[in-house]
Amino acid sequence: MNRTPATPAEAFATLMEGNQRFVESTRLHPNQDADHRASLAPGQTPFAVLFGCSDSRLAAEIIFDRGLGDLFVVRTAGQVTGSEVLGSIEYGVGVLRTPLVVVLGHDSCGAVVAARQAVVEGTNPPGYLRDIVERVTPSVLAARAAGEEDVDDIVDVHIQRTSELLIERSSLLADEIAAGRCAVAGLSYRLADGTVRLVASHGPLERTAA
Repeated sequence: MNRTPATPAEAFATLMEGNQRFVESTRLHPNQDADHRASLAPGQTPFAVLFGCSDSRLAAEIIFDRGLGDLFVVRTAGQVTGSEVLGSIEYGVGVLRTPLVVVLGHDSCGAVVAARQAVVEGTNPPGYLRDIVERVTPSVLAARAAGEEDVDDIVDVHIQRTSELLIERSSLLADEIAAGRCAVAGLSYRLADGTVRLVASHGPLERTAA
């Protein structure tokens, strides 16, 4: 449990195993003791960047059964991207050398619901909420063009498009994926049962046979 995953496949497997423990209520609560806390004071070596929705029910370290220093977490409502998000992800990958980036969305996402409503009704919320809705709207339009109208299907499209957008906008991330040193996994979380499902992948997520 204490060995830090070194490859994208190892990091992805570690997260999925932790999620299974969370779902089955057999969590190990790793890396949450005082000794580990003290050992991290000089620096951090997280094994994954977790870019997820800010929803309060989507606490990364809990749903993946991880602890201090394991995940470099970036969160915005509707996991919408901007320069701050891209810079934070590039810091995790380029400086901290994390081998995995996870884009984490969830069913019944409020940002997706609002963006879908804006498209259907032609209205937008006030203030900076409008900016969030406008960044989700292209995913709503893409889903509708493919015949998808259900909110959770739109969520999947948004996760897929966000994963692709990160790679398109970050040459650093694209280069690390091309070199096999990093991967991007798009995951959809179910609020009721706590499971995650892979809906997008870029890079080497599967373990190779020995």
